[in-house]
Amino acid sequence: MSPLKITIGFATGAALLCGLALSGPAGAQSPSAAKPKLYNTTKQKLLEGKQVFSFTQSKADPAAYCEAAKHYDYTWFEMQHSTLEFKDVEAMIAACPKVAATPMIRLPDAQEWHIQHATDIGALGVIIPTVDDVDRAREGVKWAKYPPFGRRSAGSGQAMSIWGGFGPYRQTINDNMLVAIMIETPTGVANAFDIASVPGVDVVLIGNNDLSSFSGFKQSDDKYEQLMQKVHDDVLKAGKIFGQANAALYAKGHRLSGDAKFFQNGPSNDGWLPPARNGQRVNPNAPPPGETP
Repeated sequence: MSPLKITIGFATGAALLCGLALSGPAGAQSPSAAKPKLYNTTKQKLLEGKQVFSFTQSKADPAAYCEAAKHYDYTWFEMQHSTLEFKDVEAMIAACPKVAATPMIRLPDAQEWHIQHATDIGALGVIIPTVDDVDRAREGVKWAKYPPFGRRSAGSGQAMSIWGGFGPYRQTINDNMLVAIMIETPTGVANAFDIASVPGVDVVLIGNNDLSSFSGFKQSDDKYEQLMQKVHDDVLKAGKIFGQANAALYAKGHRLSGDAKFFQNGPSNDGWLPPARNGQRVNPNAPPPGETP
């Protein structure tokens, strides 16, 4: 596996302006770059070379969210393919702040107002879908990070009350914010190295079902495997974290599983299973309804 490198945020001061990054084997840091553990526990686990899994929250249900969030690495709040609104996600984050699962939101795009809302309500990560080029990746980073690294505006919101008040939050959130970019088209695959090389991008993951849809190749097709291989190679070459949306197929037993660290859905940390629906137990590794390969 290639060395792990994740660009650091605001607190590195003048060194940040030169693009200082963590590098070395998974979990290793140079003495000069050593930092306290992050309160974004998912990003910390990724720095340590661990796989991380989520559950997908697509409904406004604080009680169900708070129960599930005890058992996973992070929450994938689904705002691309659901009717969730920011006020719904805000209420769920407020219902059980600092629960085990890091709150992350898959947004429909990389617009400033969407990312500003996501960060202000307390999300510690944004997932940007269908990224075809460096411009969209740069937009995702730009609005997720405070200056001097990005152009996030200093607004009010519950994020500061959850993560430490304006001063501590402002000084630490750039390090703790996790920016995940999804490659889901052949165009994105062609540009994967340039996308992954954007400073501030932490994770590049394949949107497996959409990549199949956009390419026209089934996930069992050798041509699909070649697309995945290229993204894998380019992401690791750029020193970033490689992920796959489909944990059921790619978290274990696949030739790329050893390097894949970031997944949508997957097993809980303690064996907990979601409640049965309509008398049937939910498969925790399966994609959400409507996204079945």
